[in-house]
Amino acid sequence: MITEEHHAIRRRERRAQTRTALLDAAERLWAERGIRGASLEDIANAAGLTKGAVYSNFTGKTDLLLALLERYTRADLGLEMCAREDEARLPVLLLVEFWLYGMRDYSAGWRIADWYAARRDTLAQGFPEENGMPSDQRATLAMAMDFGLTLQRLLDPDRVGADTYAAGMRLVLE
Repeated sequence: MITEEHHAIRRRERRAQTRTALLDAAERLWAERGIRGASLEDIANAAGLTKGAVYSNFTGKTDLLLALLERYTRADLGLEMCAREDEARLPVLLLVEFWLYGMRDYSAGWRIADWYAARRDTLAQGFPEENGMPSDQRATLAMAMDFGLTLQRLLDPDRVGADTYAAGMRLVLE
């Protein structure tokens, strides 16, 4: 006999699968085309779903974007992207897209800024104050160096070596 609890579990599993499919499609399409270049309908189609599935899981593009940022947070996307150059291209493209979207859409910008602030706060917990520099400033510099050097290295790996990244991070973190 199949119980109501079993049905509820199956519904949650299907919903999680749908969300994962939508997040995967958004990640891929936004990296390829940009956030403004891929509609919610495009994302739904790429996931093999309907646009209604998008709206039953997310309130809109910004909500989907923030869910993708949260996925990155859970995956601990953060420092050392430059060191993982082969894995960095997609997340860096998306982080740039998120930044640009937030710069163009004021309300989304505040929510994305909150995500960055939470990442800095988490990082700062692992940094002691040193040489008069508070831990929150060290975390901000570490993130800026990580993202900035990763962008440069992805475009110009011959002139922006991994050694530059390592030296810069030592300056900030040690």
